[in-house]
Amino acid sequence: MKEEFLYVDKEGYSKLVNHLENRNSELNAFNFIDKTEKEGKIISVKDNICVQGIPATASSKVLSGYVPNFNATVVDRLQKNGFAVVGKTNMDEFGFGSFGINSDKIAHNPFDQRYVAGGSSSGSAIATAIIKNHISIAESTGGSISTPASFCGVVGLTPTYGAISRYGLIDYANSLDKIGVMGRNSESLKYVMNIVSGQDEKDTTSVSNTLEEVRKDKLYVIDNFTKNINQTVLDRFEELLSRFSSDGYKIEHVKIDNLDYSLPAYYILSMAEASTNLAKYQGFKYGHKLKQFSMGYNEFFTEARKDFGMEAKRRIILGTFIRGKSFKQKYYEKALSIRAEIIKRMKSFLKEGFIISPTAPILTPKIDEVKDITPVEEYSMDMLTIPPNLCGFPHISFPYNYEKGLPLGAQLITDHFNDYALLDFVSHWEEGFKYRFAEEIS
Repeated sequence: MKEEFLYVDKEGYSKLVNHLENRNSELNAFNFIDKTEKEGKIISVKDNICVQGIPATASSKVLSGYVPNFNATVVDRLQKNGFAVVGKTNMDEFGFGSFGINSDKIAHNPFDQRYVAGGSSSGSAIATAIIKNHISIAESTGGSISTPASFCGVVGLTPTYGAISRYGLIDYANSLDKIGVMGRNSESLKYVMNIVSGQDEKDTTSVSNTLEEVRKDKLYVIDNFTKNINQTVLDRFEELLSRFSSDGYKIEHVKIDNLDYSLPAYYILSMAEASTNLAKYQGFKYGHKLKQFSMGYNEFFTEARKDFGMEAKRRIILGTFIRGKSFKQKYYEKALSIRAEIIKRMKSFLKEGFIISPTAPILTPKIDEVKDITPVEEYSMDMLTIPPNLCGFPHISFPYNYEKGLPLGAQLITDHFNDYALLDFVSHWEEGFKYRFAEEIS
């Protein structure tokens, strides 16, 4: 399969914008659509990644009015290679969510608007699903690329931590955030990865390691990784394993001890880091600015920060508690130790093969079904995507079946810097499986 991108001239760009504005009123894929005439290969960018001259809000009222005067490194590299940004995509506020509902504009699944699009990169997944030959630049902390890619029936690559510069990203959790790519086929993703990956002097966490393509013929199914998932999802996944077995892959069921601890370890680390990163939104420098300097200290900052959404406030409070002097060793440092141990245990299998699982433990739920679930129930929806994100392993979600008209995604994990092996694997899968996309706007 050859990489393909939607290229438009200035006249075609205006037509595309009109189409997107019409669909956006129903799907809420975009927070901002750029009407400035341009031409090139069309991409969209998640709203927590900076694009010069275009608002960046991370779907938060706190950042209302913030317009960066610079490009994120990933955007800069793409624009220099003929790509044009059509707009900024919707997301859960600051990346806090699994369903795309923690935003002023709830994201709707392009296959059926009654259903969620997934989070937090909901808008990127929708844009990829409805625009012909589209690529969207997204970001993942604990599953924010894989889950919406699965629910919206597109391919989502979360690369090795550090493979793509995070310069210009509005941080959620520094040790976990990874800029990645969503697209309609693996070859297009590889083309883009060749452009955007690599070391960046502006980001000390970026690495110079060459991304590899070490092929594997063994697929590990971690039995304690795939427990407690929906029976229909499990049945379809078993059918997928049978197909791969017929194609010559060796399927091996194994167990990784203490993998269950990855979920609490992830949320302890991510909330602690998030509370630190969100501390800079004080009504002075970014977004909405207060002018009432006659207020008292507490009153001023309470007023400045009241526009955080409920989930953001929850994570600020919990993260601040975790970082407290009395609890840092009890929670944060223990979570770091757990992460190191899980990396070691997963790596022992990834040296020999891939780890495969469903992307999500449930079928795509309806929006009305998830509006009232508890925070703990929502956090548990990331049980399959959090381990590779916690450990910085590259992973990819790709469509492999459809249930009642909605896509099902499978997740493939490999060792650090073996990112291209994931794309090679999916490329072979695409030779015999035709994806169905929601629309073909061009």
